[in-house]
Amino acid sequence: MDAGTANEIFLSAIKGMRRSELVSVIDATGRVLAKTMVAPRSVPHYRRSAMDGFAARSVDLIGASTTNPVILQVSDMITEGTCVPLSTGDQVPDEADAVLMIEDTTPIGGMIEVRAQVHPGKNVGEIGEDVRKAEIIFYKDHLLRPCDIAVIASLGVDEVKVYSRPLVAIIPTGNDLLPLEEKEVPPPGKTLDINSLMIGKYVQKWGGIPRYCAIVSENKDIIEKTVTDNLDADMIILSGGTSVGDRDCVPVVLDKLGKKLVHGVGLSPGKPTALGTIDDIPVLCIPGYPAAGLVALFEFGKGAIRKAGSIPYTPDIVVKATLSGKIMSREGYLSYARVILKDKIAHPLMTAGAGILSSIAKSDGFVIIPENVEGYEEGSEVNVVLIE
Repeated sequence: MDAGTANEIFLSAIKGMRRSELVSVIDATGRVLAKTMVAPRSVPHYRRSAMDGFAARSVDLIGASTTNPVILQVSDMITEGTCVPLSTGDQVPDEADAVLMIEDTTPIGGMIEVRAQVHPGKNVGEIGEDVRKAEIIFYKDHLLRPCDIAVIASLGVDEVKVYSRPLVAIIPTGNDLLPLEEKEVPPPGKTLDINSLMIGKYVQKWGGIPRYCAIVSENKDIIEKTVTDNLDADMIILSGGTSVGDRDCVPVVLDKLGKKLVHGVGLSPGKPTALGTIDDIPVLCIPGYPAAGLVALFEFGKGAIRKAGSIPYTPDIVVKATLSGKIMSREGYLSYARVILKDKIAHPLMTAGAGILSSIAKSDGFVIIPENVEGYEEGSEVNVVLIE
């Protein structure tokens, strides 16, 4: 099955949990509002000066110019012919309807000479100019950015109601795996479980909470028990055991416990990926080879985590570049080719090597080649999807 169709089937089966919680505004960046936010008060809540200068009545300055200056008395209150000195952000007296820029004045003892006429409201920030009381600030399902947090904080709001982060259980499988805590050099045939860490960091980056599970041996009953023990999670990601060998039990377990929607996709690397659900919980089964697993995670995991957690879609960062060399691809497969970017030139790193994770770490992004395209020639303009 082609990767696009597989993704549509998988995402359509994910219902997205709607649990919510109150969090501090300080910690709300990147969270999603679970309730439409209405302003509890206006910002500013008083008339404020937009400049350093003098509050005054505009009627007293009619006709003021460099050739016809007007003299005002500096005072601590506004009456006819007086002005009050202000700094930016100070409250404008009720009797004043404008603020003179200090650059348009010259001090003369206890008075100022004004060389510019002002109209009512000039350099005055009115009540509610930024935000009006009872105004809708952000609608439900809005992804909060740092600038949004500043607006919310300006309203005196301490907490916001957001959707809970989706809990993602990460289950590594394989008789060859050792925990990262192993400090000795692994013996031949053994390798450290780097996939769990890699998956967990992307789960966090995409808005979820990773639950790291212990390494599970290639045993159908043990895998089944581990999956069953983690059905309280909002999503499950299994790493390894997805192929069709005698010890590849993961798709069998998925089919037994729930519904196997897809097994085997037109993705290079990442063909042995399996997708399904168990009790409405999305289950992503990715290859154990790190590079293949990461590509499958990018293709299927990001969207699934976001839908499971009711997190709005955010597009990938894509830049245009020119290829410095030819890129080959597998016909009928969506291919992720790794490239290094330098001065808008994309240098192909490698298109094969499902187990070579360092090739991704050394690259800046992927050129994603559609199934119906047989690679790209040197000099072609391509889109590079950046590895964030």
